[in-house]
Amino acid sequence: MIASGEKTIEVRTRATKYRGPLLIVSSLKPKIEPAGCALAIVDLIDCRPLTKADEKFACCEFRPGHFAWVLRDVRKIRMIPIRGWLGIYEAADF
Repeated sequence: MIASGEKTIEVRTRATKYRGPLLIVSSLKPKIEPAGCALAIVDLIDCRPLTKADEKFACCEFRPGHFAWVLRDVRKIRMIPIRGWLGIYEAADF
C-alpha cells in the first residue's frame, strides 16, 4: 500500500528521530506477493503521535499511544529480493 502511494502514514509503536529515505520491503508473513522484496523508496519527513484524523492516510483505525511516520515522494524501484528486519537499518549491511 505504501509502494502504490495509497498509504502515506506508517503506524509504529515507537517514534524515531530519523528523517530521510527509507527502503520499503514487503513482509514474508503473511505470504502476500511479492513477499520479501524491496519495492520502493520513500522519504520519511515527520514522526509524531498518531491522531484520529490520520486513519485515512494510515489505512487503519486510530491506535492510542502509537506514532505516525509521515511518508512522501514514493519512488518505485525494480523489485529486489531482500530479507527485511523490523526497525531502521542500513540495507547495504545485508
